[in-house]
Amino acid sequence: MLLSALLSGFLSGSAQYAKDIFKTSEGDLAITFIGHASLMMEFKGLTIHIDPVMQEADYKEMPDADLVLVTHHHGDHFDTTALRVICKEDCPIVMTQICRDNQKGFNEAVVMKNWETKTIKGLKIQAIPAYNIQNKRMNGQPFHPKGEGNGYIVTFGDKRVLIAGDTENTPEIKALKNIDIAFLPMNLPYTMTPEMAADAAKAFQPAVLYPYHYGETDPNKLIPLLKDQNNIEVRIRDLR
Repeated sequence: MLLSALLSGFLSGSAQYAKDIFKTSEGDLAITFIGHASLMMEFKGLTIHIDPVMQEADYKEMPDADLVLVTHHHGDHFDTTALRVICKEDCPIVMTQICRDNQKGFNEAVVMKNWETKTIKGLKIQAIPAYNIQNKRMNGQPFHPKGEGNGYIVTFGDKRVLIAGDTENTPEIKALKNIDIAFLPMNLPYTMTPEMAADAAKAFQPAVLYPYHYGETDPNKLIPLLKDQNNIEVRIRDLR
């Protein structure tokens, strides 16, 4: 294993959520698994919320955000009520152009396009493409067209964390390098099958892989598909 981690602690408040702790060159990174695509990360005194939505938690009971990352405009990722509850006055909200266009009231919005890199609150953040190739609506349009959504790679000390967003096993995902912790979506028919997630993971070799946003798909199906990948640790958390 490339990382040392342990299952640790719970949040106070009306609900309890599992949390994993990772050692980095600049201190601990705590990742809290809220549900579906909603995550919380704590690092060097910062609280970072990813895709906070009220259907997954009462964000009035959650720690205030110093930074928020929103992957795209669908309602299970982009919830303006949660954003207004969770964000401090000086809290940047990284989002796509479509999110910004739909909600012009967010003066704190930081629009990032695919492949843009910015340093925000001292963290290096890169936006990567998140889109469908095979899975499409009845009218033939992809559930997530290319160019509309982001995944994010966030650097915490010497560790790089991928939050892939709603995507399939695209060439861009498979070409990634040096990913220590990866969150790959596995929610049919909108994102990846377990086989797609395994294909992506085999290509870019994350040290720790969390299937997330998996809905009714059984995340345990990923484990036998990666049984011969000794460098990849699959961790299952409650992220339906």
